[in-house]
Amino acid sequence: MKTMKLGNSALEVPVIAVGCMRIKSLNKAEAERFVQTALEEGANFFDHADIYGSGVCEEIFADAIHMRQDVRENIILQSKCGIRKGMFDFSKEHILESVDGILKRLRTDYLDILLLHRPDALVEPEEVAEAFDVLERSGKVLHFGVSNQNPLQIQLLKKYVKQPIVANQLQLSITNATMITNGFNVNMENDSAVNRDGSILDFCRLNDITIQPWSPFQYGFFEGVFLGNDKFPELNQKIDEVAEKYSVSNTTIAIAWLLRHPARMQPVTGTMNIERLKDCCKASDIQLTREEWYGILRAAGNVLP
Repeated sequence: MKTMKLGNSALEVPVIAVGCMRIKSLNKAEAERFVQTALEEGANFFDHADIYGSGVCEEIFADAIHMRQDVRENIILQSKCGIRKGMFDFSKEHILESVDGILKRLRTDYLDILLLHRPDALVEPEEVAEAFDVLERSGKVLHFGVSNQNPLQIQLLKKYVKQPIVANQLQLSITNATMITNGFNVNMENDSAVNRDGSILDFCRLNDITIQPWSPFQYGFFEGVFLGNDKFPELNQKIDEVAEKYSVSNTTIAIAWLLRHPARMQPVTGTMNIERLKDCCKASDIQLTREEWYGILRAAGNVLP
């Protein structure tokens, strides 16, 4: 598994992150096999959130990996907080309480990365800064980031928060690629020219913030996967064509398409299928050509101006 620096930090991470949102669907033996497979593939970066399974997913993961000191030293743990029932909450009190709960469930003394999960309309960035300072001083969190935030939301945090923002987790896939396509539709009179995210892709590149694409196989908002879907015949034909050339699966090509972008993204997988996880990891060794990358983009229905 190839590695990369996360944001502007010195933290070396695999280019594929293993999302654990669905680990609750596995029984104990299946969860153990899944986690062990990830480690064997060199995918030792595990992404969590305190709301996944209402926290149960973190407990299941800790059991599955048989968490202890020697195990913890060889993995990278990321979790997220800020979503509560019926609201978002970036208050100092909630962030600190959330992290304590996360650490307890994961049976560890620290997180490598903490992300703020969804933008809080009532955020008081001074409180976030205080919470981050407490977490950093105590050693409970080593690095900090955000999720689903636009440039000005990040800038507002950065005005008060002294720690670097190393990552921004955003929805991105071949079929959900507006953050890419609006970049070459500048000043055009079409829907693709609409800037819905404040140029977050360019902002993250300019500020050395690693984009972590979530739902890399989904179309719409959790409407389903595009791979093998009759709604996307041209896209699947093109992906299958490229997959055959490299003797890999369509899953591998979908991840390789994200990795080919020079922003040096770190896709977050969501599968609990061991073979599909292996296919995701194989993307680390695939370098699509410019022609292949654009061919897949166009096959998804994107028209170049």
